[in-house]
Amino acid sequence: MATADPNSLPGQNFVVATGEQRSQGIELDIIGEILPGWDIVANYAYTDADITEDNNGLEDNRLFGVPEHNVNLWTNYDIQEGDLAGLGFGIGVNYVGERFGDNDNSFVLEDYFLTNAAVSYRRDNWRAALNFRNLFDVDYIDSSEGSRDIENRPGEGFTIVGSFSIEF
Repeated sequence: MATADPNSLPGQNFVVATGEQRSQGIELDIIGEILPGWDIVANYAYTDADITEDNNGLEDNRLFGVPEHNVNLWTNYDIQEGDLAGLGFGIGVNYVGERFGDNDNSFVLEDYFLTNAAVSYRRDNWRAALNFRNLFDVDYIDSSEGSRDIENRPGEGFTIVGSFSIEF
């Protein structure tokens, strides 16, 4: 990893290749069909991301922006028969654990929990859908850009995304 050159003069932004980082963990995924037309996707990730060597004394600090825990769950049901066949509904949640805002580990970005939903309709070779992101308009910080001096980037508020597709 490139790290700041300890011999740089003030105002110089030279780097040297003396840092090392390690990221290890586990991810568990479950994908399946509960009943005909009812699907589920669930996953959990544990990530241990650390600085192992650094010429600025940051050894053993966690890497900024990497949560230890991340959980996602999405379920979708498409009506299979009758007049409403092809109509689908989905709902899901995302949890992102707290993470450091910089490699100095001097500040923490709080954890957050988002709820998303969808409505779709499929007929023959076309599909129309509305996706509702951050359904409850939760305020959260998406990224810090690795520095307290740079403005933290807020996450996307409540958003509706429409789509239309044709397969041929």
